[in-house]
Amino acid sequence: MTKRDTYRYRLKNGNKIIYIGITNALERRRGEHHDERMKFNKMEIVGPRVSEETARKWEEESIEKYRKNTGKKPKYNKKTSG
Repeated sequence: MTKRDTYRYRLKNGNKIIYIGITNALERRRGEHHDERMKFNKMEIVGPRVSEETARKWEEESIEKYRKNTGKKPKYNKKTSG
């Protein structure tokens, strides 16, 4: 059976999405983002936990959709793969 232990999330500053990501350790990741000096006021969880494979696909598709709508990736999604 596939493990459903991966969260999908968006970091927001006001209503603006500044990062789209996935993790299996939500509080640790929130702390890492603060340590990386990302300025956000909301970590929005998207749906229930899913498999890592499903989460990665969602992440890639979400970043691409954002890029198509705005002409760029979210502020802190800088890697080529998302």
